Amino acid sequence: MNKEQAKNRIDELNKLTSYYAKKYYDDDNPEISDFEYDKLMVELRNLEKEYPEFITKESLTQHVGGNVKEGFKKVEHEVPLQSLQDIFNFEELYAFDERVKKTLEDEVKYVVETKIDGLSVSLEYENGIFVRGATRGNGLVGEDITENLKTIKNIPSTLKEPVTITVRGEVFIGREEFEKMNDERQKNEETLFANARNAAARFTSSAR
Repeated sequence: MNKEQAKNRIDELNKLTSYYAKKYYDDDNPEISDFEYDKLMVELRNLEKEYPEFITKESLTQHVGGNVKEGFKKVEHEVPLQSLQDIFNFEELYAFDERVKKTLEDEVKYVVETKIDGLSVSLEYENGIFVRGATRGNGLVGEDITENLKTIKNIPSTLKEPVTITVRGEVFIGREEFEKMNDERQKNEETLFANARNAAARFTSSAR
């Protein structure tokens, strides 16, 4: 692939990833699978690494997908909420391990668990009391969805210790509940949710 071909492909990938990210994050209506989207991002990231002169600030390798939705107050995150980096083979896994070991001086141990795909949120507690919850948004600025999050029973309104802390987590719907929701929507001849993340985002980020 020559430079002109690389630039054209990078431009094409930027358009594709931006479109699919909008459908996923902003519209809560994904058109392709997470795996297909991740493969596009990997290809874009690899091409930009080989041809850094074609990297633009609009590229999703340079920031998190998603925008602040209308109807919500903006929340500036004290610490940016970044997205997770995907790994598709052992070579990339070993490279990740090497980066970790170079950064940390202590012995490194890993805990591996199934990824929960939901709506990323930050929960702010002051003196142990839940005061504000926000979406990730674009990583720097999110939406204030405090009142919506208060309806989730698993989120404690007070902590055992009077600490001031920001907790990052995921709002998600279990498979059984998700299937029940889609069964009900099918009976009512409503459009089915594409996945559980789509459903969680739709309910959590609906303006009240």
